[in-house]
Amino acid sequence: MAGNGHVDCDVLVVGSGAGGFAAALTAAHHGAEVILTEKAPAFGGTTAYSAGVIWIPGTSHARKAGIADTPEDALTYLQNEVGNRLDRDKAEAFIAHGAPMLDFFERHSHVRYTLMDNWADYHPDLPGGANGGRSLLPDQFDGRLLGDRFRQLRAPLRTMTIMGGMMVGRDDLPHLLNMTRSIRSAAYVARIMARHAMDRLRFPRGTRIANGNALIARMALTAFEQDLPLWLSSPLTRLLTEDGKVTGAIVDRDGVETEVRTRRGVVLAAGGFPQSAELKARHYDHVRAGKNHTSLPPAANTGDGVRLAQAAGAGFANDAVHPAAWTPVSLVPQPNGGTAPFPHFVDRGKPGVIAVDRHGRRFANEADSYHDFVPGMFEACRDDDRIEAYLITDHRAIRRYGLGAAPPAPGRLGPHLRSGYVERGRTLAELAAKLGIDGDGLTATVTRFNGPAAQGRDPEFHKGNNAYNHFNGDPKHGPNPCVAPLATPPFYGLRMVPGELGTFIGLRTNRHAQVLRDDGAPIPGLYAAGNDMASVMGGTYPGAGITIGPAMTFGYIAGRHVTGVDA
Repeated sequence: MAGNGHVDCDVLVVGSGAGGFAAALTAAHHGAEVILTEKAPAFGGTTAYSAGVIWIPGTSHARKAGIADTPEDALTYLQNEVGNRLDRDKAEAFIAHGAPMLDFFERHSHVRYTLMDNWADYHPDLPGGANGGRSLLPDQFDGRLLGDRFRQLRAPLRTMTIMGGMMVGRDDLPHLLNMTRSIRSAAYVARIMARHAMDRLRFPRGTRIANGNALIARMALTAFEQDLPLWLSSPLTRLLTEDGKVTGAIVDRDGVETEVRTRRGVVLAAGGFPQSAELKARHYDHVRAGKNHTSLPPAANTGDGVRLAQAAGAGFANDAVHPAAWTPVSLVPQPNGGTAPFPHFVDRGKPGVIAVDRHGRRFANEADSYHDFVPGMFEACRDDDRIEAYLITDHRAIRRYGLGAAPPAPGRLGPHLRSGYVERGRTLAELAAKLGIDGDGLTATVTRFNGPAAQGRDPEFHKGNNAYNHFNGDPKHGPNPCVAPLATPPFYGLRMVPGELGTFIGLRTNRHAQVLRDDGAPIPGLYAAGNDMASVMGGTYPGAGITIGPAMTFGYIAGRHVTGVDA
């Protein structure tokens, strides 16, 4: 590291995901001089890969939609989800500040959200659960508004784009699925594809951006308009302390060791530790046992914030139901000979799709949340060297809905069949042989499933038994939007392995987002938000947006507290 610089500011924020941007923008709004640093050469963190959804009960959006939701209902739901692991004080702070946080950003930044009134909580039948109105989706954004900085925005996962970098938002999906059945949908798809073709004449990817990419772009545009410094390729290497108080940090800024002295505090929002092999082996049981795992978050998320805070005396909270937010992923072969992960959020819930283990047996309700599905994989593969499950479908379903990265009609299946990503068999036994699973077991499973499925029933795992299941199904398919027999050959399948969206365990914090020592005392001048702090959800996954919703809320709380607004 060459040289040695010195910079003073009020607040140093580490990490440029939703939590980091929320803290930086809030503190700057309240008069602080803020520097935002990012380890990677691109800004956006894990949020840029995500759907960008936030879970915030009782928003003004919900009230305008006539949805009745009280703080008591939300707290009841969290209590039933998390149980005795719930930090009630922190949960109350999240619920109390979530709706004001969203109002603040929609009033003072480019952030815009749309209520998903039919996006149910993941366990809507629990006391306090809701059939919709708590999850909100970021509005799409024109990346051209970022100018040259657009190229510094972290691109989404390659497998979540089409046509060489065109993003697909959830509100695009119905049109893509119906473009051969609806003139309106065909016109919609033609319009966005024409826009993408024009973009590719000037940009490395499409500028019509959605999901978490749009959220980060909106926050970043606000920061750039306010001349808020964003240092890229600038990892934190050490926290500075005096008499137990954090007074700044050493930042490696483009290879120059820079001492950043803070008058008010440091906010850690560096994305947790999903890319630290050492910490995953310590905290993920299946990794510790030597089994396979694929991480989705960016490579830079190696636990820097957690590690450096612990070196400064911070406590680490690992008492959680699960240490991370699980999701099943498939590995899509790439032209360079490697693979890229595809997270299976939606396709498992479609009618005509089931999941089986290597014995050909179903083991879970496929339409349940991704986080709930993966522990079923762990259990089904308890005695196996590898953790693998297989999505199985027939010709009708794959051409109607697609499967993983393989698109529905009129998209082409051929490339995915040739690469080996998707296997095809004229019979179930032939498909099973290609996937390396038990043919008799798969045939027996599908035969047992198909009888009740013809009437829309699943007596074994109750697929389609609640509002959340229905949300991921096909609303035009009846009587059960999630269930149909696998009856139209040829049959198709692909492999899934366990992955995670981010870590749940992390630094101990209080209701003000202050980092705590193991004895519960705050470390003066040190805050955490996002996946660096231990999740308020206690290792559970109550609904869509329970990572980014709290990340933005506790970033907002940290930004207010560090500037003395909420002392």
